[in-house]
Amino acid sequence: MEEGSVVDKKEIYDSDKIKVLEGLKAVRKRPSMYIGSTDENGLHHLVYEVVDNSIDEAMEGYCDKIEVTIKSDESVEVSDNGRGIPVSKHPQHDAPGVEIVMTKLHAGGKFDSKSYKVSGGLHGVGVSVVNALSEWLEVKVKREGKVYRQRYRRGDPISEVETIGKDGASSGTITRFRPDPEIFETIEFDYKTLKERMRELAFLNKGLKIVFKDERIDEEDEETKKEVFHYEGGIVEFVKYLNQDKEKLYPEPIYFKKREDGVHVEVAMQHKTDSYAKDILAFANNIHTKEGGTHLSGFRAALTRTLNSYCERNGRGEDLHIRGEDYREGLTAVLNVKLPEPQFEGQTKTKLGNSEMSGIVQSIVGEALMSFLEENPKVAEVILEKAITAAKARQAAKKAKELTRRKGLLESIDLPGKLADCANPDPTESELYIVEGDSAGGSAKQGRDRDFQAILPLRGKIINVEKARLDRMLENKEIRSIISALGAGIGDDFDPDESRYHKIIIMTDADVDGAHIRTLLFTFFYRYMKPLLERGYLYMAQPPLYKIKKGRAVHHVYTEKEKRELLDDIGKRGVSIQRYKGLGEMNPKELWETTMDPENRILAKVTVEDAEKADELFDLLMGKEVAPRKEFIQENAKAATNIDV
Repeated sequence: MEEGSVVDKKEIYDSDKIKVLEGLKAVRKRPSMYIGSTDENGLHHLVYEVVDNSIDEAMEGYCDKIEVTIKSDESVEVSDNGRGIPVSKHPQHDAPGVEIVMTKLHAGGKFDSKSYKVSGGLHGVGVSVVNALSEWLEVKVKREGKVYRQRYRRGDPISEVETIGKDGASSGTITRFRPDPEIFETIEFDYKTLKERMRELAFLNKGLKIVFKDERIDEEDEETKKEVFHYEGGIVEFVKYLNQDKEKLYPEPIYFKKREDGVHVEVAMQHKTDSYAKDILAFANNIHTKEGGTHLSGFRAALTRTLNSYCERNGRGEDLHIRGEDYREGLTAVLNVKLPEPQFEGQTKTKLGNSEMSGIVQSIVGEALMSFLEENPKVAEVILEKAITAAKARQAAKKAKELTRRKGLLESIDLPGKLADCANPDPTESELYIVEGDSAGGSAKQGRDRDFQAILPLRGKIINVEKARLDRMLENKEIRSIISALGAGIGDDFDPDESRYHKIIIMTDADVDGAHIRTLLFTFFYRYMKPLLERGYLYMAQPPLYKIKKGRAVHHVYTEKEKRELLDDIGKRGVSIQRYKGLGEMNPKELWETTMDPENRILAKVTVEDAEKADELFDLLMGKEVAPRKEFIQENAKAATNIDV
């Protein structure tokens, strides 16, 4: 080889360059591979992993109470009255069982079907990953009348397993950990997020009591929070909870369960009359499989085939070609399966992959549902009537829906001068501002950067899509404008890859009407264009609340807190304060500088969870039931008058 050649100057890639990360170091090096992310979602996933171990004990019948406590130092303690992790020396490793479970990947009792016939943990990395990503962790085990303890720091043991006391005949495991601030973006746990998961687990495990406490002092209430979740009705109560503020098609949820080939299948379902959206939650071994999987496919197939068969037997809907989506319209259902060896896709377990589950669930659900329909003809009749009405509405909507797919629709009469498009044809570099009102829309059109910013003004509030079928929804001019502008279809036909913009920004006034319009738009996107939220394409603009002038200096502030801090800094003498009541009060230059300029603006990304919460709140505030709305207003009246954004 010639001296000074290119190859000669490069480092030789040899075996000594290969790094081997021993023990839990790999987890700390690449935490997102194990918990999905290092943001709030990953943070809360740590709690779920520890709680799942206690839930596994409950599913085996050894535990009936779990306590989860957020401590004042942002550590979390999870305790159960299960069997307790073994503390004796492992026959093949010179270490106690509890230390192996806490420090070794792919170690645990879940790989042995004799110890756990059913388990939420598949990969065997759960609690060891929590240990690796914690600043410190302490585990206490109560077994055989003694209490044992071992402590760890960032995954490594810093003490031996020691006996610290006696505890009679009780048993169980107490795990306390503090997430590592070197790993996570925040270590502040969200009470509501954890509360909802604990409630969900209590619903899924009939009779299990979960006590959830937050010992951090609430500045307003000056007291700790405590919730007790205990549901003898299991997933039947879950469906009732989900439908609590909705009008039901029939009074009680349909419920059945069966065990076949070691697999437990449990279903509770109920149709709503005042809602056309479906809400089917699927779980496998207590894991919420948000992306579905084979168990959900089997359930949907069974629902369609069984109801089609019942229709044929009774001579109903022969000319309508009723589809599965018609039977699922307005359906709330919880599918809860438990199986010996679940195969989830990915460590975060969002989709079940066991191929045999589709056939097993389809067989069990089909047989049980047909028996129910035959024994309850009145309920069967109202379900069929709703499906027939849905099928007719779907066919009536077909023509209108086709309009959303036509080429060149943006040049049609649907958008007469409304959409001010941008010059850049690349969706990844283009933004669509959906603006409240023609006045603000005019300012936005004049102030924008025409190269990459498109403006679509909306006149008034869009229709509440939660309470309108697709055909009626598509009659709404503002809805059609949004669909046409995005050019990616709608509903089951929506394709996010076809969206003409990869950043859709909702820009409304900072008042009650503006918040209402945002909520209506959230509900629309959540119900009919959900992939936009999943991909992170949807945002809220954050316009300033105040314009504060002193001399020649002009300040724009976005919150009450910012206003107070600024006034403390510059003084109140000679200051003029303008409260922006609406976007239209800003001239094009101000709107650009404060709300639209990528260098200065503040955008809030809308997530699926945000839309779900907005949808629930909207149903509460705008639904038919008066009592829940009155209760909500009374409970939040004080907070509303003392709000500090």
